[in-house]
Amino acid sequence: MKKILILLLVFVCNAPMRMAAQTNVYAPADSKPVSLGFSVELQSKVLNETRTLNILLPIGYHPDSATTYPVIYLLDGSADEDYMHVGSLVQFLNMYSIVPDAIVVGIANIDRKRDFTFPTTVAEDKKTFPTTGGSAKFIAFIENELQPYIQMNYKTNNSKTIIGQSLGGLLATEILCNKPDLFTHYVIVSPSLWWDNESLLKKLTKKLETTPLANKKIYLCVGNEHPTMVADAKILNGILEEQAKKSSTLFFQYFEKEDHATILHRAVYDALERFYPKEKSK
Repeated sequence: MKKILILLLVFVCNAPMRMAAQTNVYAPADSKPVSLGFSVELQSKVLNETRTLNILLPIGYHPDSATTYPVIYLLDGSADEDYMHVGSLVQFLNMYSIVPDAIVVGIANIDRKRDFTFPTTVAEDKKTFPTTGGSAKFIAFIENELQPYIQMNYKTNNSKTIIGQSLGGLLATEILCNKPDLFTHYVIVSPSLWWDNESLLKKLTKKLETTPLANKKIYLCVGNEHPTMVADAKILNGILEEQAKKSSTLFFQYFEKEDHATILHRAVYDALERFYPKEKSK
C-alpha cells in the first residue's frame, strides 16, 4: 500500500499539468499578445518571499462604483497552471449571468508540495519529499496577508470561494477543518486525502463532533482516478453529509468520464452553477 501511495504522490504532486510556455513565431510583426487580467506581486512576511497574484476583474468593474463582488481564490493559480482556463471560465459564466460577477485571484505557485501539505509522520515521504509540511504558514499567509490585501485594494463583499485540486484539495479540506471561516464556498476537487495515512479525515471527524460547520457551501468531486483517491473522497462526503443536514450545503459529484488531468474545468463549471442556481439564464 505504501508503494502505491508513493507512486500516487509522485503523480499528484505534479498535477495540475503545466502548460508549456509558447511563443508564436508565426504571428505578424505588428500583432499584440492576448492577455487575461493582470499580475501583481505581494511581499509576504509570513512566508518570507514574494508571491505573484494573477487577478481578473469583472467586465465593467470600476473602483469608484458602489458595487462589490465575490472573490474566487484559485490555488495552482500560476499563468501556466490553472489561472488562464479557470479565469476564462468564470468570465464566460459571468457574461451569461450564470453566476454573479466575481473577482478571480490566482495564487501562483513557488513550491506547492511545501505549501499544500501539513507535516507527515510517514518517514519515507519525509525523505522523498523534504520540502513538504508548510501548510500552516501558507494558511496564515492567506488569512493575514492575502485576503486583507485583496479586501483593501478591490471592491469585495463577504463571499469568498477557494478552489483546490489534488494537493490543493487537501489544503482546502485542511482549511475547512482548521479555519472554516476563511471561506464561505469550498470547491474541493480530487483531494489527496491519503496524505499522512489519511490523518486529516480522522481529525475532521473529531473536529466536527464539537465544532460543526455553519453556513458553508461545499462542492466535493472526484473522477475515475486511483481507487484510494475515490474511496477517500467518498469518506469525506460521508463525514460532511451530517453537517449538510444542519446548517451547510454539500454537493458531491463523481465524474466517471473524467480523470485526474481532465476533471478540474468541468468541476468548476458544475460547482459554480450549483452554488448559484438562481443566477442561471432563462
